[in-house]
Parts: sequence; structure tokens; C-alpha cells
Amino acid sequence: MVVALALGAAVSYGLTDFVGGTMGRRFSPFSMALVMQLAGALLVASYAVLAGGDPRLADLGWALAAGTANGIGTMFLYRGLAFGRMSVVSPVSAVSAALLPVLAGLLLGERLGPWGWAGVLAALPGIWLVSRVSPATEDADGRPTGLRDGILAGLGFAGFFVALDRIPERAGLLPLAVNEVVAGAVIVGLAMLTGSRWRPSRGSWLWGSLTGALGALASALFLAATQTGLLAIAAVLTSLYPAVTVMLAAAVHHERVHGGQVPGLALCLTAVALVAAR
Repeated sequence: MVVALALGAAVSYGLTDFVGGTMGRRFSPFSMALVMQLAGALLVASYAVLAGGDPRLADLGWALAAGTANGIGTMFLYRGLAFGRMSVVSPVSAVSAALLPVLAGLLLGERLGPWGWAGVLAALPGIWLVSRVSPATEDADGRPTGLRDGILAGLGFAGFFVALDRIPERAGLLPLAVNEVVAGAVIVGLAMLTGSRWRPSRGSWLWGSLTGALGALASALFLAATQTGLLAIAAVLTSLYPAVTVMLAAAVHHERVHGGQVPGLALCLTAVALVAAR
């Protein structure tokens, strides 16, 4: 079940990045990110009221931590993609977001079998290759590498994964809504500190709401995956989302899949099979 839920989260996150990235070319990426968080919070909170739950103070504390990490990760990812080199920022952030929860899971006492470890070891280079943009497709003149932004984004998303894992099933979905609100506040605060445009326009409200629904679904599936199985497995499989974005970009925008992404996709599929066979 954890495999199915984590792969569902990966597909939803991949769709979120595809729609958000496509519309981010027309609107401010920070305004898209803000609307995405607010729309997701509204949807999740509405469902949480109907579904019920018993969130305690500690659960809300983990939600606060998750939202802070989520906002930091999103802000630095968008900044890195906008001003740095995508061929550096994207793979560094994706692999960091996958690797660090694995280490956290081990520290928390999780143990993987040989097939699980084989899947993790196949997934990490697969994620790197799939999310890496060919330098030949970038205008690298005068651009910083964005390595620092990629690392900070990966640390943020890893913290988000780990914090969500600490929220028990009995808490319901209200902590997830709190996470979305806090992430939106962090995005606004960081955008103001860096002088970035963040106020939503009419168009960004529409498309941001769509990405918010997809992102909320992804986070809910990931939360369910961590409550069902190991954090290491849930985080690694969820971090395969760049493969979904790459395939959608190739199919819809006719973006060329470069040589390194083909073996990367193969490694991702191999990782899924190995983890499922564990």
C-alpha cells in the first residue's frame, strides 16, 4: 500500500510542477506558489472538517515545522530555477529531498531489506539523471550555478517529508492544512526579503488554485504513505516525481529528452520494481 500511495504522490507532485512550471512562465512563480499553498489549505481544511480527526498540540507543532520547511524549499527551488542553472538546481534538490529522509528513517529505527536498499540505490541516480537538464539547452552566460539554492531547496523538502512523517493518522488532515498556510506565509516573507514579486494576478489565482489542488492531493497521499509504511520508502518513491514532469513536458511541449534522462527513467522504473518486491 505504501508503494501505491507514494507513487500516487509522485504523479500528483509531477503534475503540480508541470502545471506550475508552465504557468510560471506567464506569471510570477512566487505568486503561483503562494496561491497554490492557500488554495491547497482551503481544500484540505474543508475536507478535514468533514473527515474529522483528533489533532493534538504536538501534531500542530509538526505541521508548523512542515510548513516552514515546505515554504523554504519552494522559495529556494523557484529562485534557483529562475536565476541559476536548472541542470544543477533541479537534480541537487530532488536527490537531497530523497536521501535525507532515508537517513532520518534509519536514525528513527527503520530498517530496509536488501530489495528495499537496492531500490533506494537505483532511485537516487535515477532521480539525478531524470531531473538534470542538458546544459546545451540553457543560456548559461552570466548565470550562477544555483548550487546553494538547490541544496537549500532539497533541505527544505526533506524537512517537510520528515515532519509530515511524525503526524499520526488519528490527527486527521487539519495539520496538513496548517502546513499549507504556514508555507504560504514563509513564501511571502522570503519573497519580501529578497525583493521578489509575489502578489497574485487574476490569472495566477486560477492556475495557482489548480496546482494547489494537485499539490494538496500529493501531500495527503504522501502523509498516508508515511502512516502506512516506512518513511525511507515513501520519500524515495515520492521523489520520483521529476520523471512525471519530464514525460509530460516531452508529450505536451515536445521538449527533447536528452541522453541522460533515458537511463534515468529506466533506473526509476527499476527502483519501483525493487521496492515493490521488498
